[in-house]
Amino acid sequence: MVHRREIPLYTLEGVTDAVHSHHQFSTADGLGLTLERFQRGYDDTADSVMVVHGLTTSTDMFVMPEHENLVSYLLGQGFGDVWTLDMRMSNRHSYNLFPHRYTMDDVALYDYPPAIELIRRHIGPDRRLHVIAHCLGSVSFLLSLFGGAVSGVTSVVANSVGLTPRVPAWSRVKLRTAPGLVEYVLGFPNLNPRWSQDPGFTPGELLSRAVSFFHTECDVPECHMLSMMWGSGRPALYEHENLADITHRRGGDLYGATSMHYYRHVRKMVEADGHPLKYEPGRPDLASLPDDYWTNARKVTTPILFTTGANNRVFTDSNIVNHARLRALGCAQHELKVYPGYGHQDVFMGYHVARDCFPAMADFMRRKAVDAGAGERVAAGVAG
Repeated sequence: MVHRREIPLYTLEGVTDAVHSHHQFSTADGLGLTLERFQRGYDDTADSVMVVHGLTTSTDMFVMPEHENLVSYLLGQGFGDVWTLDMRMSNRHSYNLFPHRYTMDDVALYDYPPAIELIRRHIGPDRRLHVIAHCLGSVSFLLSLFGGAVSGVTSVVANSVGLTPRVPAWSRVKLRTAPGLVEYVLGFPNLNPRWSQDPGFTPGELLSRAVSFFHTECDVPECHMLSMMWGSGRPALYEHENLADITHRRGGDLYGATSMHYYRHVRKMVEADGHPLKYEPGRPDLASLPDDYWTNARKVTTPILFTTGANNRVFTDSNIVNHARLRALGCAQHELKVYPGYGHQDVFMGYHVARDCFPAMADFMRRKAVDAGAGERVAAGVAG
């Protein structure tokens, strides 16, 4: 049976009436990455926004044509310059298809600084720049910010998880066992939600069949595989009722295959009571980053809005705890928004997110832009 897509892979058709440009850059450790820029009504007063996906997703989660997507919403709200970053975790790149030893420290040090440098070359040093980040994109960007690798950010919206990763009990078991099992026992280079579409009886297709045997909550094999790969629940990543039917069916395109090493870094943080630790403290090339990213927490002046779905079955109450821990340190500039009835991924992929989720993000960025404009220019994310 030939699988026919209802929405083209890697399409940008979800953003209309905008000027689009494609930008490539290289990292210091030798990878080529990309930024997509969308402009509408851009002038000298427009704030810029960089949007960051999570592990195995991509720009696609922000430009979905089946609902009012984040990029279109921001453009319509007067944020006339939106950049979507495809860093090394993106399924638009091949880097996550093979076993590797990249960690979120690598993303923090090597991916975000050149991305922001490229944006700054286009918008100048003084333009306000906001960041919206999701999942492990959120974790790694905050590592970059709190590690002093990036600066000049007016505000950050961090969805689902930030500096304090916490997961359900069953997810802890998977974090301990899955990397070694997948790499060394099963011999898979990755886990792929699209394995049900493999022609013939491949090992991946057979595993997908086995996973679906235990997931009777829907008839979409890709959804079953995603629940096995991330979180705990049926489904784990979202609430079914929040998704358009076509979004549910095309999960294999929206989430790509993932190799396993990022899981090990998440596990290290989870088992340290959600503490943001460097994965390999002795690596010489990462010496500029702190071994414990919490060290600079009081020095970070960039305001952060921590967002999460109330029914988050991937990172549970991570952002609620992160916000509380920062407030306990006296960091009163940070805020928290919990979305009732939402989970982990549907905060961006749900059909009604432009009504239910995006307004709080836009309001936060507007308020922080006013704060930055009323006082001195926000010139660095770390004070002193």
